[in-house]
Amino acid sequence: MAMQHPVRVRRIYDDPLPADGTRVLVDRLWPRGLTKEKAHLDDWCKGVAPSTELRKWYAHDPRLFDEFSRRYRTELQEPAAATALDHLRTLAGQGPLTLLTATKEPGISEAAVLCELITAG
Repeated sequence: MAMQHPVRVRRIYDDPLPADGTRVLVDRLWPRGLTKEKAHLDDWCKGVAPSTELRKWYAHDPRLFDEFSRRYRTELQEPAAATALDHLRTLAGQGPLTLLTATKEPGISEAAVLCELITAG
């Protein structure tokens, strides 16, 4: 049985930590005011991000998170998104993985949904 490596969710604006492992931005849009150098990214996985329509509908309203999560999981079954999710699972199997997002509330973001899916197997 393969060892389970930690998967974390963090804000991209926070300073990198040694325990971050592979750092992957999972937002569709580049974070405002952040240079690529300061981001310290290993990968930018746009293909796993929610659709623009879903992102705008959700608008990070905590009351809509459960429905957002349900709709987002449905989107992740589309071939391109499923391939991107498999890529993240592969990275998680190789070592610690940190999913990065620009949202102010990472616990109710697409990164949180992805973390749950990746760690659930």
